Amino acid sequence: MLEETSLLVLFLILFFLLLFSAFFSSSETALMSLNRYRLRHLEQEGHRGAVIASQLLNRPDRLIGLILLGNNFVNILASAIATVIGIKLLGENGIVVATFALTLIVLLFAEVTPKTLAALHPERVAFPASYILKPMLFVLYPLVWFTNGITNRMVRLFGVSPEDAATSAINTEELRVALMEAGSLIPTRHKDMLMSILDLEKVTVNDAMVPRNEIEGLDINAPFQEIVKQLSHCGHTRLPVYEDSMDNIVGILHLRKALHLITQDNLNPETLNSIIKDAYFVPESTPLNTQLINFQRNRRRTGLVVDEYGDLLGLITLEDIFREIVGEFTADTIDDDKDIHPQSDGSYLINGTANIREINRNNDWSLPTEGPKTINGLVIEYLESIPDPGVSIRMDDYVIEVVQTADNAIKTVRIHHILEQHEEEPES
Repeated sequence: MLEETSLLVLFLILFFLLLFSAFFSSSETALMSLNRYRLRHLEQEGHRGAVIASQLLNRPDRLIGLILLGNNFVNILASAIATVIGIKLLGENGIVVATFALTLIVLLFAEVTPKTLAALHPERVAFPASYILKPMLFVLYPLVWFTNGITNRMVRLFGVSPEDAATSAINTEELRVALMEAGSLIPTRHKDMLMSILDLEKVTVNDAMVPRNEIEGLDINAPFQEIVKQLSHCGHTRLPVYEDSMDNIVGILHLRKALHLITQDNLNPETLNSIIKDAYFVPESTPLNTQLINFQRNRRRTGLVVDEYGDLLGLITLEDIFREIVGEFTADTIDDDKDIHPQSDGSYLINGTANIREINRNNDWSLPTEGPKTINGLVIEYLESIPDPGVSIRMDDYVIEVVQTADNAIKTVRIHHILEQHEEEPES
């Protein structure tokens, strides 16, 4: 029959077969290259093409079976027609010529080019193609079912089930990579906040707490006039209340309630005791994401951090956790005027009690945070002794010089970020 067909008709048939081959090749690449999370978003918005594409991808074994059936059929038929054309034009030598010519044409115009376009613009190809593939799957389902029945049995030999084709849930590290690759689609500020939320599980209460020596508390056994004066001038919302020392915690006092009593001229030892709330204690190793949930569950905003022996180590607040997420939003912690003093030579004078995590966040540094929490602790642990002024050490790209010591502790250090200073040096 093909031998009796004119060359013009054969060339037209071959042309359309190549178009179908390009269609099947590009459809496969486009559907498999779709961003599944964007696809799910478009599906939820009611995008018809996304809905059909998602239905097809729910069973990729059937989709691939359909595409390969169609692709192989048109390619084999195209090969037969090209052979007939070659014989008509060149005789028996036309078989070899047609084979090489068709291979090159299929490779360029039915494989590489359409698949490249589909990989670069999957949605533009996949959504229109899904309108064609869906009815084709319905019509050819018996044949697809037969071929899939054989291939699925073979796939199960490798411990894989086609029913498990649903996309697995994304884990934390994959979400972190997705955020980093989002580029300008997500504002940098929002991206940093989302990354900080993901990192909460890696940060413990001990990393973000206010150390014990920096806690402002209220001694309930102090003279009452001193208590009133302290309450009137306190800059905090809640105060730990203790008897004689921080080792004897009584509870937590909300300053607003105390000031309300003061304005009513009704503050006395009895009314003061009545508004003190029981203390809420937190283990030092609690991850911040867990503590955030605990604060919400217990309806608390302040917790006292204790070690395994029950000794008080510090204080953690809801604001401290928020600060880990959004960065500095108040001026009552580390700031240039208090703990960090930039110098004209590019170095920084930093108080020994400054928190390393806060320094890293403020200066975009990467000082080690696995061990001690303060610069004082970091240097002392490194040297295994209390150094004299003038001693310098180098940690990676940071040179830390001890400037001042007092009371068995480092009061001030000078830090040079070597890499940062080299980047700022002008080219000669």
